[in-house]
Amino acid sequence: MKAVRVIVPMAAGGGSDSVARIMSAKLGDALGQQFVVDNRGGGGGLIGIGMAVKAAPDGYTLMLISGSVPATIAAHKPPYDVIGGLSGVIRVGYSPLTLVVHPSIPPKTAKELIAFVRERPGQLSFVVPGVGSLTHLAMEYLMSLTQMRMLHVPYKSTGLGMTDLLSGQTQVMMTGMLPVLPYVQAGRLRAVAVSTAQRWPAQKAIPALSETVPGFDVESWFAFVAPKGMPSAVIARLNGEMNKMFQDADLRKTLDAQGMAVAGGTAEDVERRMRVEHDRWAKILRESNIKIQG
Repeated sequence: MKAVRVIVPMAAGGGSDSVARIMSAKLGDALGQQFVVDNRGGGGGLIGIGMAVKAAPDGYTLMLISGSVPATIAAHKPPYDVIGGLSGVIRVGYSPLTLVVHPSIPPKTAKELIAFVRERPGQLSFVVPGVGSLTHLAMEYLMSLTQMRMLHVPYKSTGLGMTDLLSGQTQVMMTGMLPVLPYVQAGRLRAVAVSTAQRWPAQKAIPALSETVPGFDVESWFAFVAPKGMPSAVIARLNGEMNKMFQDADLRKTLDAQGMAVAGGTAEDVERRMRVEHDRWAKILRESNIKIQG
């Protein structure tokens, strides 16, 4: 039996990869079908995205996307229609981004970090795991709102950027909660804020950025999509099976351990979210005059 390929448009080791592997294993068990994760990082995610858009809609290709996809296409404007070239399958979950600093610098809060950076324009650097990604745009957006100036250091993956952050070679990073939480708990990094409008229920000790920067609200989210034209019966079956899976306490606990709240819902919810997020980031890029450079 032919395996279903699950494209992840990011390198192995990040939040998208982890979620894709958890869900692929569960889908394989539920459907008696092999689901194989195919990491296709590079180009800020555009390599994997392009593969999914151009894949045959035969039911054997899915893509696990994060909120980075609409942000990336708003930033890079690829020469093909991403939103129109993908069909929604189901939302998997959502989580905050986490703003962390290396302990070699003194700030313990977002307010202190903003003041510290503003006193040292261009002297600190922040990790960019993918130029034009959600984490990159969220950091650029925060800097535009607070008049901070830092150097951005691009990396091919979250893992590579994390290595330099942990060594103190870079000082600041905005990324998913999953990759950084163990280091925060071990005291190797300091979490100063989460990106969502409210504090995250599982980590209430970490303030929300909106407490310092009113109105700031960026959410990381994950969803399955498929090449446009995939049979509606296949999408309906996948959507139904995953909605049932999300009722399972063990799976919810597993995803909660990734710093994620389960979503579920309809295939149309995914397409609506992609359009809304793309338009939002295009507007932010335009109005904030953020220039994306590699």
